[in-house]
Formats: sequence, structure tokens, C-alpha cells
Amino acid sequence: MSFSFKTKNNLARLELETSILKLSELAAFVRMNATVKLVGINKLKIRFSTENAAIARRIFSILKDLYGIHTEVVVRKNRQLKKKNLYVVRVEESDSAITILKDSGMIFELSDVFNMDYVVPEELIDTQELMRAYIRGSFLGGGSINDPEKNYHLEFVSHNHIHARDLSEIINTFGLKSKIIKRKENYIVYIKESEQIVDLLNIMGAHNALLEIENIRVLKDMRNNINRIVNCETANLSKTIDAAIRQCENIKFIENVIGIDRIPANLREIARVRLENREASLKELGEMLRVPLGKSGVNHRLRKIDKIADHLRSNRD
Repeated sequence: MSFSFKTKNNLARLELETSILKLSELAAFVRMNATVKLVGINKLKIRFSTENAAIARRIFSILKDLYGIHTEVVVRKNRQLKKKNLYVVRVEESDSAITILKDSGMIFELSDVFNMDYVVPEELIDTQELMRAYIRGSFLGGGSINDPEKNYHLEFVSHNHIHARDLSEIINTFGLKSKIIKRKENYIVYIKESEQIVDLLNIMGAHNALLEIENIRVLKDMRNNINRIVNCETANLSKTIDAAIRQCENIKFIENVIGIDRIPANLREIARVRLENREASLKELGEMLRVPLGKSGVNHRLRKIDKIADHLRSNRD
């Protein structure tokens, strides 16, 4: 079961306490998910399609609670969804379908002709609770969220640019920054930032999904921090090894050209200790000296040896 499917499952089981909240969510379903068919002169039918049984039950329950009408639920195999079940909620009675569409603000009559209207009615989104319900209905009807283990992306697929604009504005009322792009014939309202996705899940009431994303974010941060530490330590170790190899090569070069005994006694001591302890750190080298020396002191002497070797090489050239 995908992360998106689980999120919708949880949302579809939330209780709606008032009729106006149910209507707001239904209005979002109508715009995102419904297929309206003209079956005669001014006669309409509505069909809602979803692969999620919990969403189909929610639509069925809302229609029953608001209108007390008889609806049919048909289960089919959908080839496009790898032969998964497709649940179709059908409102066959025309008067009921027209009432639902009018209440949702989806149609209005003009000279005995129905006209479609994708603008979201103000009375269905004039409080924060109604806006939450509308966003939730939009997500259930045509939204999806990526598995946060892979990447952060939440989107709503709308068939109409006016509705996509309204939906984006409703979402952004909560301080979010949703954007719109066109994908083929659809308009996609999307959010990519993990913190904003968490906020939007909270707005919709998807608290289980919210907690799961937060846990994954913490684990990702921990893994990233560990990787940074390991990479840093690996880089430092690599630098230490490279420096030790260079120092030993320079000491051998000095030995072959003029002999170690020709350099000052303090440099001679650190040179011999370095040759005998090639994998030791600067701190460890300092502790091995007759008179212990700190890291900076050891590094200073080894740099002097490097300069002597460089000077000898330049003279030979």
C-alpha cells in the first residue's frame, strides 16, 4: 500500500460534524473527481470514480446524509490501475444530480441551459474549517503525495485552470506557497518543501501521515549528519596519510642528498620519529619526543623539513 493510499485512507475516515462541512468537501469532490453526463434535455447524471474503497464509502455517506438519495456503487477492474478495483458512485436520478451540482456551485441555469462554473463558492470556504474541508476533499478527489523516503512532493490534479487557481489561493491562505503548472491537459497545484507538506497534512487532518513524515525527516537528518561526519573524518584521514607520505619522502630525500645528520638536532629527532611511526598522528608524534611537543610544534618542525627538501630539489634543478 502506497504512502498516498494510506494517507487518503486515514483522511476518508475522519468525522464531519456539520452539513456545511460535508457540502464543502462534496463540492471539492465534484470539481476534482466527478463526471457529469447530459442524458436528455436538461437531464444530468453524476459519477464519482476512485480506486480507494474508503473514499467511495465517504462519498456515498455524504450524499446519503445531505440528500437522503439512493446512489449506486459499482465495482470494476481498472486496466490502467493494474487491474485494481475501481469504485464508481453513481447518481442516476437527474433531479438529485442537479440539486447536488447547484448546491456545490458547479452549475447555474441561464435561459433553460445549464452552465458549468468552476469558481469555488464563497459560502463554502468562508471559514478556516470550511477551507480545511475543501482542501481535504480536493486531496481525496484528485491529490497524491510521494513516499517521503524518496522525495517530498504533494499535488492536486485539476482539470480546470480557474479551479486550480482558486484551490491554490485557498491553500496559500494558511501561509503556504503552493504553485501551479500545466501537465498535458491538467493543471497541477503542488508543494515540494517538506515543512510545508507537513503543514498541509496538518491542515487536512492527516496526522498519521504527518507523524510518519516527521519521523522520516528525523532519520534522514541523522543519516545526513552521520554521512557528513564520516566524509569529514575520511577527508581528514586522507589528508593526514598524504601528509605523512610526503614527510617521509622528504626525509628520505634529505638523507640521500646531504644526510639527516646535517640538519638541526630538533628536526633530526622529529624526522627519525616520523620514519619509525608513519601512521602516527601529529599529537602522537609529539608525545614520542624526548621533550614532548604539541601538535602545532610538531607541524612547525615538519614544515621546516619540507622547506629544506624543497630547497635541495630547487638547487639540483
